[in-house]
Amino acid sequence: MPKKKITSLLIGTNNKGKLKEIRDLLPKTIKIYSTLDFKLKSPVENGSSFKENSLIKSKYFSKKTNLICLSDDSGLEIDCLNKKPGIHSARWAGQNADFNKAIKRIYRELNKKDKDWKTKKIRARFICVLSVCYLNKVIAYTSGKIEGLISKKKKGKNGFGYDPIFIPLRKKKTFGEMKPSVKYKMDHRYKAFKKIRKFL
Repeated sequence: MPKKKITSLLIGTNNKGKLKEIRDLLPKTIKIYSTLDFKLKSPVENGSSFKENSLIKSKYFSKKTNLICLSDDSGLEIDCLNKKPGIHSARWAGQNADFNKAIKRIYRELNKKDKDWKTKKIRARFICVLSVCYLNKVIAYTSGKIEGLISKKKKGKNGFGYDPIFIPLRKKKTFGEMKPSVKYKMDHRYKAFKKIRKFL
């Protein structure tokens, strides 16, 4: 844990949706930079877990900018698809981050697995691992997850990524249908953030 409070922080993501959500969750006293400010491309995420990929990003971006960096690696696991897309959640959207394409692929995979999947409860979860690094030093990492079900069709225009097809347990709406202020208080990123705030 750092001796003094963090006053400036780089958010290590080129995903504008993630950037907005993380910015909204951070204390307002911290000066926030994004990788877009430095025109940095993301590193190759060749880890075998969310934690490894989160650390790859936070160390890489910290070394490039000499700033303390907070990075997130997150994704959607669908039980009946052997927890895919998992750590490959962003890759399913391709280089242009087209999550409509990724969502269509999920529905194709579900159809291949079981033609009657729409009559069943398809269990899934979002997982997030946050890490804070300064150069090669790991200051902290935490994880959060939220369990839910896959919606039979896309619903809602809010959020980003797979939000329009994920319904948290005991809720009726997808993340895509919820107001951001509601989603932010329950999702996987918020749960990881609650644990990491003490390091900020």
